[in-house]
Amino acid sequence: MKNAIEIKNVGKKYNITHQRGGYVSLRDVITNILKNPFKHAKHKAKKALGRIEKEEFWALKDVNLTIKKGEIIGIIGSNGAGKSTLLKILSRITPPTTGEIKLNGRVASLLEVGTGFHPELSGRENIFLNGAILGMTKKEIVERFDDIVEFSGIEKFLDTPVKRYSSGMYVRLAFAVAAHMEPDILVVDEVLAVGDAEFQKKSLGKLDATSKTEGRTILFVSHNMAAIQRLCKKTILLEKGKVVMFDETEKVINRYIAEIGSRGTETKWKKEEAPGDDVAILHSARIIDENYNKIPFTTADKKIGIDFTYEILKNEYTPIPNIHIFTSTGERAFMNHEEYNKKLGVKGKHRATMWIPENLLNEGTYTAQVVVSTMKPLKIHFSQQEAVVFNVIDNIMNSRKNDFNQKIPGVVRPRLEWENILL
Repeated sequence: MKNAIEIKNVGKKYNITHQRGGYVSLRDVITNILKNPFKHAKHKAKKALGRIEKEEFWALKDVNLTIKKGEIIGIIGSNGAGKSTLLKILSRITPPTTGEIKLNGRVASLLEVGTGFHPELSGRENIFLNGAILGMTKKEIVERFDDIVEFSGIEKFLDTPVKRYSSGMYVRLAFAVAAHMEPDILVVDEVLAVGDAEFQKKSLGKLDATSKTEGRTILFVSHNMAAIQRLCKKTILLEKGKVVMFDETEKVINRYIAEIGSRGTETKWKKEEAPGDDVAILHSARIIDENYNKIPFTTADKKIGIDFTYEILKNEYTPIPNIHIFTSTGERAFMNHEEYNKKLGVKGKHRATMWIPENLLNEGTYTAQVVVSTMKPLKIHFSQQEAVVFNVIDNIMNSRKNDFNQKIPGVVRPRLEWENILL
């Protein structure tokens, strides 16, 4: 079978200057220059003389892969493993530092929700705009327009500006356009996690069908192991920028889950490596008991807290903490966010704790994704998947199983009120 993708000794290096912050606006730059012109001049002089400290960071290193035409390949790994970097190189968004890539066919990418959408334009107008960005001709877009609209399910809002769309509607429309482009290689990065369960099922079915009937090659990145297992026969496991395993999906997932389960219940980040942007950064996360003590695991009948510290660097936004709980297979158990209060937007260090009541989570391994985001305007300051990992076990001395000696099915096992009336 013909190769669709050949990757030889690919590496991607970034130079880190150890300056805190992500995106900096032009207004911030001008304000800082006016506040301290001498400091700005000194910084420019150091930069010209090459005296600013830089550190090399290899997001990918010595990656070698061959993917055949018509294969659906999963890509899994923790945050920072290099998944998104690899997809950006394959999508020609960024070039590799070393090595070479051969792509046989047209590539379409679905890397971020609504990439290429203009917020002021309607859904109808954005179908043509996004299709053109993805390489479709106007004739191709017109021919597939009705199919795109029907698949997305947003016909009622077709002439509404997309700035009024929910994130789920964004995903529906973006995926519908990319899926109907009929590329030879389709690259999908986690975006389906935003859609509802019904649309995810529909999208996975579409990917599976087009791969089998049209010979399309698909690279699918997801933290949802159930989706990976359903769609992909083979999967790549990335760790610290390197391919550590490329094998049958079940074998790769089993190794990944075992590694997740072996991690600690506390994570700390150095300031220069902390997830975040110029508004908020994450310092630490841990699992605690009712007395705020760090714990290695918990029992199903005990209340536990997921506790994280973060820092707000400026007062221009109102960042809200929220936490997403996932099973070891990547299925979302639930999410919750802190209620709005005046302290949330205050500059300085904050500590947020979400309490999970006793008799809620079932036995198993769980991961917590900690997020701090501003809702209006929507801005995600950091979103750290697998920030902490914890195990829930059954308390033998206080078990609800009675004579049932198997694991109770399901993600949750709450104590609910019952009535039993003899009729």
